[in-house]
Amino acid sequence: MAKIVGLDLGGNSINVTAYDGKRFLIEEMAELPSLVTQGPKTCISQLSAGFQKALDLTGWDASEIDAVGLDTPGPISADGVLCSKGATNFSGEGYWNFDLRGALSKALGLPVSFLNDGNAAALYAHWRQFGDDPSKTSVSLIVGTGLGGGVVAKGQVLVGRVGFAAELGHVTLPGDWYPNGTIPARCNCGKNSDLESIASLTGIELNLLPYFFPKYPDHPLLSVPIKDAAKKVRGFAEKGDEMCRAIFRAQAWALGAHIDQMINVFDPDAVFIGGGVIEASEELRKWYLAAIRESIPFRDEQSDLLIEIVPDGDKAGARGVAVFANQAFP
Repeated sequence: MAKIVGLDLGGNSINVTAYDGKRFLIEEMAELPSLVTQGPKTCISQLSAGFQKALDLTGWDASEIDAVGLDTPGPISADGVLCSKGATNFSGEGYWNFDLRGALSKALGLPVSFLNDGNAAALYAHWRQFGDDPSKTSVSLIVGTGLGGGVVAKGQVLVGRVGFAAELGHVTLPGDWYPNGTIPARCNCGKNSDLESIASLTGIELNLLPYFFPKYPDHPLLSVPIKDAAKKVRGFAEKGDEMCRAIFRAQAWALGAHIDQMINVFDPDAVFIGGGVIEASEELRKWYLAAIRESIPFRDEQSDLLIEIVPDGDKAGARGVAVFANQAFP
């Protein structure tokens, strides 16, 4: 029986799990503040505290642990080294080229595996649906502040040469993705009309609200600062607001166009949708998934493609890296 601790490091919190090779031993959301803005030393200290929290919740001893799985947002190398100018949530100079995985391994005295957070959620969704079946392939799209992704084939997540595989948010959309005209869209990465520029919270703020506001000049969100307005769109959409449903419908068109590309590259057995976009009412989730499916120009042979939500919400990242650590250190 394995004893693995999974740590999902985000901008605000660290989610913790424990895995014995077959099941997860922490059912509830177990979190603590990440304090990443206070620099690498504090961040590693908080990760170590998260590791101890997992021990406290399971009764395991540190000497019994086989490995630790760690994930963070990117861009970050496959070895867990932050980029030369930092990364999402890790912008201070102290994080530039910082070996996050290596520092945690040294602090804990244990082997640590690493994935970016999109890949981790993708691996967990695939594992829940297909287990270790080597014949299955899946694509995951994690729609949050940005858009992460993951591709899993033969039970293994695709990491890539330097760790940037499945940065699906930065794949350019086809020119005809939106059937009702053209939505000018720029991404914080510098590209125009990539998937993240539409299907993300940032895309709502930078591009979708500015596009739809002139069409709804009396909308109450016009009086709200646009960053705050973007965060309120989901709540309005849950109540059936026409403009906010149109915003989510535009995202569904973009996701459908992208999934069509993924079908023609990977011919997957399943597509999983995760992130804050699906942390909504059951009615809005079902409507959103149906809108995505309606947007995909399926061939008849592909029309039964499984499109599901990533299970277990915010716990998926920590659980995914725990599964990955068990694969990396069998």
